[in-house]
Amino acid sequence: MQAEAATRLEEINARIAKACAIAQRAPDNVTLVAVSKTHPAEAIEPLIRAGQRVFGENRVQEAQGKWPGLRALYPDIVLHMVGRLQSNKADEAVALFDCIHSLDRASLVEALGKAMEKAGKRVPCFVQVDIGEEPQKGGCPIPALPALLEEAREAGIPLAGLMCVPPAGIEPAPFFALLDKLAREHGPADGSWGRSMGMSGDFETACLLGATHVRVGTALFGTREA
Repeated sequence: MQAEAATRLEEINARIAKACAIAQRAPDNVTLVAVSKTHPAEAIEPLIRAGQRVFGENRVQEAQGKWPGLRALYPDIVLHMVGRLQSNKADEAVALFDCIHSLDRASLVEALGKAMEKAGKRVPCFVQVDIGEEPQKGGCPIPALPALLEEAREAGIPLAGLMCVPPAGIEPAPFFALLDKLAREHGPADGSWGRSMGMSGDFETACLLGATHVRVGTALFGTREA
């Protein structure tokens, strides 16, 4: 398992570096988030030993069950919440995660703002955009984005950038390009906002189009169990 994990990690990093070279970007500007949802600690640890330090989880309860023990062994782990977050889990999410990728509605802004104030901890958040007009996936509708960003700022939530999940079965490039455009329009003038976009099947395209964070699970861990 250790050798296989190291090989997979090396291959993914090489593919990111190649895509960045084509786009004339520095590969260091792309953070690989290893999405470990449904995988137990014993499947995650070989990847940690191979050098991976940034991981993503979809559910608060699942992360609570496996990451405290792993982080006790590897205190430099950085943990991202990449799944849809329920407002009633805001306190737990703020306590456990270092970054949240799925801020998408006013009720969650309110819950996270209160949770961060109570915890004395400010967790950077990506605002998830409904880039393909698929409400079932979550995400802020594009016309409502300016208002949600302003609400987040007023609530004292640090904004890390924008996140999207393009529609399945459609060429993702136009959606990634649109997210990049939205980040440039609504983010700081220095272009420092992140773009969380790209998964196992399309992260190279995302890197070509400005991704700063790619969320890769299957390509690193193999097929997930149901």
